Amino acid sequence: MATLQAIKYNDGQLEILDQLLLPESCIFIPICNVEDAWAAIREMKVRGAPAIAIVGCLSLAVELRKLAAPETKEELCRFVKEKLDYLVTSRPTAVNTQLAAEACVKLCARLTDNTSVDTTAAKEDIIKHLEAMLADDVADNLAIGEHGARDITKKNATKDKLRILTHCNTGSLATAGYGTALGVIRSLHKANKLDQVYCTETRPYNQGSRLTAFELVYEKMPATLVCDSMAAAAMKQFKIDAVIVGADRVAANGDTANKIGTYQLAVLAKSHDVLFYVAAPFSSIDFQIPNGQSIPIEERPHSEMTHTGSIRTAAAGINCWNPGFDVTPAELITGGIITEKGVFKPDQLAPHQSN
Repeated sequence: MATLQAIKYNDGQLEILDQLLLPESCIFIPICNVEDAWAAIREMKVRGAPAIAIVGCLSLAVELRKLAAPETKEELCRFVKEKLDYLVTSRPTAVNTQLAAEACVKLCARLTDNTSVDTTAAKEDIIKHLEAMLADDVADNLAIGEHGARDITKKNATKDKLRILTHCNTGSLATAGYGTALGVIRSLHKANKLDQVYCTETRPYNQGSRLTAFELVYEKMPATLVCDSMAAAAMKQFKIDAVIVGADRVAANGDTANKIGTYQLAVLAKSHDVLFYVAAPFSSIDFQIPNGQSIPIEERPHSEMTHTGSIRTAAAGINCWNPGFDVTPAELITGGIITEKGVFKPDQLAPHQSN
C-alpha cells in the first residue's frame, strides 16, 4: 500500500491534509497564499519540521505564480524575503523553514547580481527552487530510511526481527512523504525485519495516537499504541531493541530538540541499555547553534493540556506549563543521528556539513 500523502501540489495549486481532523476524517484544504500557510502551520493543521518548511515555501511559490513580475529584481527579492521572514515566525523551534528561507534569499542575491537574468526569468528560477523541495524531501526520506534500517539491523545482527519504540509523528504526515523516524521503521518493515513498533500516545496533543497510529494502521504494519507513562514498562516488558525519534532542530554538538517527551525516552533508553536514534535530514541541523541550550523552545497554548476538543478535562484555574519540545543531550543519542548522508555519532556531524 502506498504511503499517505499529506501535501498535494500541482501547477501552482497547493492543498494540505488537515491533520486536526485526523483520524476521524481525511479532508484536504487549499493553501492560497503565505498567510494561509502561516495560519495552518501555527494551528498545527500541518506539522513536522520538514512539512512545515515545504508547505511554507510552496505557499510562496503559489503567490509568485500569481504575481505579475515586479519592475526590478530588487523589488522581487524584497517581496520574497518579507514573505519568508514572516513564515519563519510561524513556529520557532523547527529550523528547516529558517534554513530554507536563507537558501532562497541567497538565490535571490545571486540572481540580482547576474545581469544576464531579467526579472521574469528570476521569478521563474525562484519558483523552480521552491517547488523542488517536495521531490527533494521524499528522496532524502528514502535515503534516511535505508541508512537507518541498515545500521539498526547491523547492530542487532543476532535478531531476526526487531521491536522499535517511536514518539510523536515522523511519517508521511510530517514530511513530503515516507518520513524520517517512521521512514526507518517503514524500511525495516519492507525488509521483513520489523516484529512490532510501539508508538507513544504523545501527550498533550496526541500526535502518536491520532497520526502515527493512523499511518501504521493504514499501511498494515504490526503496531501497538502505548501511553507516554508506559514507556519504561514497555522497554522492559517487550525487550525493545531501539528507540527512533525525529528532530525539529539539531545543534552543532548533536543536542537535539524534538517533541516534548523525547528527553525522558532517551534517559529511559540509557537505563535499559536500548539504542536511541534520532532520524532527521541535514536541513534540521543548525550548525550556527553550538548546543541545545541555545535552541528556542516553543510554548504551546494551555488549552492543549486542559481540554480534549471542547471538553475541559483539567480543573479550572490550574496553572499549566506546556513546552512543545524538549532537548535531548548528545551523549544520550547512543545509536546515532540518521541522515540522508548516513548514520553519524553526534560529534561527527560537522565534517559532513557541506558534503
